[in-house]
Amino acid sequence: MDSDQCATILARLAELEAELSLPDSVSDMKKYRSLTQEHARLSELKSLYELVASLEKQLQDNQELLKSESDAEFVAVLNDDCQKLSDQLEKTKHKLEMQLYPPGPYDDANTIIEMRAGAGGQEAALFVADCLRMYSMYADKMGWKQERLSATESDLGGFKEFVAIFSGPKVYRYLQYESGTHRVQRVPETEAQGRVHTSTITVAVLLEPQDDDEIEIRDEDIRIDTTRSSGAGGQHVNKTDSAVRITHMPSGIVVFCQEERSQHKNKDKAFRLLRAKLAESERLKKKEEADAARSSQIGSGDRSEKIRTYNFSQNRLTDHRINVTKYNLNQIMDGDLEEISEALIAHYSRPSV
Repeated sequence: MDSDQCATILARLAELEAELSLPDSVSDMKKYRSLTQEHARLSELKSLYELVASLEKQLQDNQELLKSESDAEFVAVLNDDCQKLSDQLEKTKHKLEMQLYPPGPYDDANTIIEMRAGAGGQEAALFVADCLRMYSMYADKMGWKQERLSATESDLGGFKEFVAIFSGPKVYRYLQYESGTHRVQRVPETEAQGRVHTSTITVAVLLEPQDDDEIEIRDEDIRIDTTRSSGAGGQHVNKTDSAVRITHMPSGIVVFCQEERSQHKNKDKAFRLLRAKLAESERLKKKEEADAARSSQIGSGDRSEKIRTYNFSQNRLTDHRINVTKYNLNQIMDGDLEEISEALIAHYSRPSV
């Protein structure tokens, strides 16, 4: 970030602080939320820029000292300090670079991830469980919260489908490009002859609509069915018709929830998922109408596209959209997904040619 960019940010920060201090600034909550998010982003940019400048100054001072220093012990201390400063400077510059990519309007919005087993039967269901663990550990590292919304277990401990909501800073910014078909190549535990199998799961990423978003669901357009919960949950759950299935008849969207003992709580969760799916359907429709040319070039990122391959025997992950291959799949499956997420953010933030 150069001095002109810094001056622009400082000027905009002053404008935002003046606007946020006005008595009527909270009368429009949607606008107020947007202003506070922009203020937080620019404040972080300013702090990172100042930290880069400070680290560069410290590094330069140490390097000047090294030119005139003859004491071997002190030279070693300076060299060690220079290495630490260089490492910190590199990491800070990377953070600054990521912050300079244009923010999206929904970067901090609650994000729903819906995973479903595809080709591969039980092995695909087990991989859903593995990816759930990966995203959960990723969320822990990023400081996000996770809430289980819906799940259907498989016979061997995996999931036929799993739906969860993640919330926290920049959660949608970092998870939005997970939508698509994820392919896994590995030897299943049930394979006696050690043959590599290929399975797939599909991942859909949905924004949870905010309170002031207008998502109309008319009573006459939905059918609500209640059934007894199945799977994990204990005997108490299965004694009552607590599971809820909601069918939105105009769109054909069906949602199901059996996570809670209370039918009322399951209905609330099912409606949250339904609202998200209706909002996503409308958002994609508008995007296709407004940006058909770009969508044809980079793809829509929807679940029909094979986006990533996880090859366990080679410890390799390949993201096909950006032609990036990493040989640390074991670490990625333990939640180290940030580098892949940032590469995707950088790729999709570049202006189209």
